Formats: sequence, C-alpha cells, structure tokens
Amino acid sequence: MKKLVVLSGAGISAESGIPTFRDANGLWEGFRVEDVASPEGWRKDPVLVLDFYNQRRKRALEVNPNRGHMILAELEEHFDVTIVTQNVDDLHERAGSTHVIHLHGSLFESRSTKNATLVYPIEGWELKIGDLCPLGSQLRPNIVWFGESVPLIEVAAHHAMDADFFLVVGTSMAVYPAAGLISYVPSDSIKFIVDPNLPEVGKFPNVRMIQDKASTGMEIVQRELLALK
Repeated sequence: MKKLVVLSGAGISAESGIPTFRDANGLWEGFRVEDVASPEGWRKDPVLVLDFYNQRRKRALEVNPNRGHMILAELEEHFDVTIVTQNVDDLHERAGSTHVIHLHGSLFESRSTKNATLVYPIEGWELKIGDLCPLGSQLRPNIVWFGESVPLIEVAAHHAMDADFFLVVGTSMAVYPAAGLISYVPSDSIKFIVDPNLPEVGKFPNVRMIQDKASTGMEIVQRELLALK
C-alpha cells in the first residue's frame, strides 16, 4: 500500500460544531489564550483552566464526526494512512481512523504535573482540583500549551518523509512546527491542500490546491487518490 500522511487542523472539526482554536481577536471562546493555554495561566488559576477544558471536553462529546473524518477512515482500505492532527478532540478516532498522532495533545487525557510521562485517560468530561496522579501531584489536561515543546513533531516528520501522498486539510498552515511538516515530504510526492481559505505553502512541487471546506473537499481528494493508487 502507498502511504498517505494527513495534516488536519481546526477546520475539519469546525464542521462538526467544535469552535476553532483562535479567532481574529486572539480569544478562545471569550478567553484570552494566555489565561487558558499556557503554563503561566495554569499556575495563576488552575480552577479556571480545568473548567475551560471540562467545557471543551463536554462539547466534544456532544458532536459527531463529519464526512471529512469519515472519508479519511475509509481511505485506510486503500492506503497506509497516518493522520497528524493539530486538533485535541477524538473525532478522527470515532470516525474509524486507526493511526492518529495528536501533536497538541488530547482533551481526553490528563497528565501528572510532576512527571509529564505519566498520562491517563479521562473518564467522562470532568477533571477536578484534587484529582491526583500516583505521585500525589495535581493532574492537568494533556494539552501542549503555548511555550511548551511539541514532543511528537519528530515522529510526525519521519512519517512525512515517507509519504507517497501528503494531504493538508482544515488548517491555515500558520502554526509551527506543524506547518513545517510539508517541507519534509519528498519532492515527487503529490500534495493536496484543502481549505476554504487556501494557505500560502511556498513553492513546493506537485501541489493540488482545492478551495473548499473539509467535507466536500475531501470527496474530491478521495476520487483523485483512488485514481492514483
């Protein structure tokens, strides 16, 4: 099977009803990003941060994967598919995708504030003050916040280097290091970019730009990929 590597962003989840991470005012659903998505915000007000992610988690449980997610899962019948997502929801997995790398962490995991390698699933939608890891430290959302390293970026880069096809869907390509993954893709590999507002990706060869939202744009990609397999 040929290898398809997908970089997905907020646009694909937005079609399921999950608000995008950041709007033009630098706010995330009315909150300053610095207050709810940074180590400084956590130290300042952990109760606020936990409640913010509890509400995001609750909302994520109320929505369903859309056609864009479903097509990516269907493509596993024909390709070796790896999804590298900037999203923290689980919609790719719920659609049936089996190899998903969450660059920015997962809403449905917590981790120790004493040892970052201690990661635990969150049952339901709440993580509370007083929920501790075995070391006795408060659990925090397993989210990569601003100012923190992205530990899985090297894994994602290795997958990009092996891609026969590389698909970017639902992302502005403005957030690094994720946006730089396309530079690791072999020059002779075919690259698809799907977004209503097509991002500037530089002068890479073999790029197919599809100006469309994720769900309908992915129908086009699916047809073209199946003709190329």
